[in-house]
Amino acid sequence: MPLSPPLPAVPAPHALPADAVLAALDVDPGAGLDRDAVAARRRRFGENALRAPGGPGPLRRLAGQFLQPLVLLLLAAAAASFFLGHLLDGGVICAVVAVNAALGYAQEAKAVTALAALSRTMVATAETLREGAFTVIPAAELVPGDIVRLRAGDRVPADMRLLAAKSLRIDESALTGESVPADKVAAPVAADAPLAERACLAFAATAVAHGAGSGVVVATGHDAEIGRIADLTAGADALATPLTRAIARFSTVLLAAILALAGVCFAVGVWRGEPAQAMFMAAVALAVGAIPEGLPAAVTVILAIGVSRMAARKAVIRHLPAVETLGSTTVVCSDKTGTLTVNRMTATEALAGGALWRLTDGAFAPDAPASGDGPAREALEALLAGATLCNAAVLTDTADGFAGDPTEAALLAAARAAGLDPERVRAAHPRLAEEPFDAARMCMSTLHARPDGPGRVLCVKGATEAVLALCGENGREPAFAADVRRAAEAMAGRGLRVLAVARRELPPEVAAIEDALRRGGLAFLGLAALLDPPRPEAVPAVAACRRAGVMVKMITGDHKATAAAIAAQLGLGEAGAPIAAATGADIDAAPEADLPGLAARTQVFARVAPEQKLRLVRALQSLGHVVAMTGDGVNDAPALRQADIGVAMGRGGTEAAKEAADMVLTDDNFATIAAAVEEGRGVFDNLVKFLVWTLPTNLGEGLVVLCAVLFGLPLPMSPGQILWINMTTAGSLGLMLAFEPREPGIMERPPRDPRRPILGWALARRVTLMGLLLLAASFGLYEWELAAGGSEAQARTVAVNVFVAMGAAYLLSCRSLSRPALSLPLSGNPYVLWGMAGAMLLQLAFTYAPPLRDVFGAAAIGAASWLRVGGAAVAGFCVMEAEKALYRRA
Repeated sequence: MPLSPPLPAVPAPHALPADAVLAALDVDPGAGLDRDAVAARRRRFGENALRAPGGPGPLRRLAGQFLQPLVLLLLAAAAASFFLGHLLDGGVICAVVAVNAALGYAQEAKAVTALAALSRTMVATAETLREGAFTVIPAAELVPGDIVRLRAGDRVPADMRLLAAKSLRIDESALTGESVPADKVAAPVAADAPLAERACLAFAATAVAHGAGSGVVVATGHDAEIGRIADLTAGADALATPLTRAIARFSTVLLAAILALAGVCFAVGVWRGEPAQAMFMAAVALAVGAIPEGLPAAVTVILAIGVSRMAARKAVIRHLPAVETLGSTTVVCSDKTGTLTVNRMTATEALAGGALWRLTDGAFAPDAPASGDGPAREALEALLAGATLCNAAVLTDTADGFAGDPTEAALLAAARAAGLDPERVRAAHPRLAEEPFDAARMCMSTLHARPDGPGRVLCVKGATEAVLALCGENGREPAFAADVRRAAEAMAGRGLRVLAVARRELPPEVAAIEDALRRGGLAFLGLAALLDPPRPEAVPAVAACRRAGVMVKMITGDHKATAAAIAAQLGLGEAGAPIAAATGADIDAAPEADLPGLAARTQVFARVAPEQKLRLVRALQSLGHVVAMTGDGVNDAPALRQADIGVAMGRGGTEAAKEAADMVLTDDNFATIAAAVEEGRGVFDNLVKFLVWTLPTNLGEGLVVLCAVLFGLPLPMSPGQILWINMTTAGSLGLMLAFEPREPGIMERPPRDPRRPILGWALARRVTLMGLLLLAASFGLYEWELAAGGSEAQARTVAVNVFVAMGAAYLLSCRSLSRPALSLPLSGNPYVLWGMAGAMLLQLAFTYAPPLRDVFGAAAIGAASWLRVGGAAVAGFCVMEAEKALYRRA
């Protein structure tokens, strides 16, 4: 969708010098805006807040829940029940409709709650320069042109062009996906720089992690980056899930078939000369029998059980249909930081003493075994001691394990892995002065007292080029500089963040860091390379997804090389082939027609902006994929809402991401997604089992009525008795299938094609066969009972019990749609036995308890009748198991 520029008066403020931006905004940097200018800009740009989204109101959204085919079917069943005088049955059906409408209404409301969460990320106050003095005002009152101070711990109140930055670092992970705070400077950058590289901008709702600065507001409210994301979130399509789409198609076909059969039933009866009123009642009975009243309730219960199972595996489902959607997922678009990686920087390599050291199993070991001790080992310890001294982080016993910058904390952990005690090293070298990391100089410097005399020790840590420049003398580079650059480039090519460390011994009269740095001549100690490594459990989880036919794609705001290196370690690429990686710029450059192909063949997308994530999700969906999208930041909210299932992080995720998502991971772990996909497939399997079990009953009941009319016979069951069968067996028998454990090999088969119907031809044949068996058995035993001298009430009671008994036996067969029923231990699902026992008790009450018997027109039957009913159940079970065996051999 088209995006408004940050401010019409200042296009691309990151590409302009600060004074040019101030001039364009007509603001005096020494005095700020006056009252009249603020009022005029407030009228032009409005409040610095996110507006509530438009769209249909609550009543219209609620009314829309009743205009769906399945709901219309249920309403027709309720109307028929009331018409026939069965007020209780009609009330139960209406209650089912109400529950499903409430669930659908809650699902549609997620866009509103997502935008509300976005608005809560805007901060409350800002220190602003107006009429020559700084004052604290509500952030909602900021206008473009206001000058605002920023300090560590602040949240940025609006999009700002920085005017000054002193060691300023801002955590922009919620917007860009970067795993470490971004260094900020006042100098302009290229006009086409991606969002994560606009170092002279501070974005609304991000957090100042270190240092201080000031800036001029260039965009507020919906013109700010967070406002653009809110607009994207509002514009994202609220897609139906594969389950709701499949049920809608199924319901439409079922509705047409029921109406056609009812019409045929009425027309044939009238043509035969039967009274029109009697034929209308027969048509109503056929419709009542054919409608699966228990289906919505069963779907809700099966999904709810899936929710419970997923919660036990650390996946919290916010919207019920998302349970099944996971099982249909064909593509998982995953964020890198914290989901596929541990979200903690780790020093994985070091170059010191001419040896390359690798951190393995918590300890450093050299590539060359002969370098394991001696001078090379001493060089490694000197490198890590220097990185410990030139460091502001502290290792703690808290949940995070450190306080301060995560990169610096990783260096302290590396020193500990090399056998050093960071606290002892620091105590032996008391710090005298510090120059924090500066983005202009690209390094940090500290000055320390020597432990063995009155001298000083200067330690420097930073970018390789910056540190090498300090190691030369008289403007000349050290002789080894080229070798160091090659080693640093090789590390960076592996996706590592490289830091160089140097030190120099100085006389005691040197008291200022600037004086020490001007002397140059530092001793180069080596390189430390850091990475946010993959989660150990993510590697087998990715492999499990790929075996299951689910593609995994990494979509991140990090650098392309870093993301590709992690992807290779995770096994995202094809065997023996390099990782296919693209950037947000590649997405923008791709024509709309070519984007689906790019999305399908690429494993890693780096430096991706919110609107680009949205385009990627839509491109994959255009190919027929069911897309699961993970995210934790504000920038992920639009894509989370657009995806078939949005997955937010529970620990590190923003409220905006959680509100836009369908599922929240309580452990922020990709392995949990793989587990949820497995559970989702199990849920869908159980739903199909329920359909294969329940539809023959409805088909059989409809055929019984239709055949009775066609052949001029009395109905073997009354409409009330048909409702009794539908409403009691669905609860006591069918719902027991919701507790079936997952089938073996469920993650070895490809994902279900969401365009396929819920029931394929093979299962439709099985449903038809069982429906015909029910028709034959109920009619046959109905006539047998009459021939044996039984009353019509007794014959109808036999027919009803045939349906229930055969349904109970068929339930055992439906526990697996492919494996023999007798190979499945009942201990795997003891609820089946409880359900069969409950159904038996209900039928005994229906047959012998006077209140129920009188209401439903039943009558007591003898032992011979029960034997015939039991025989029909066993015969039906054997026929269906034989059909299953034939299907397996085919």
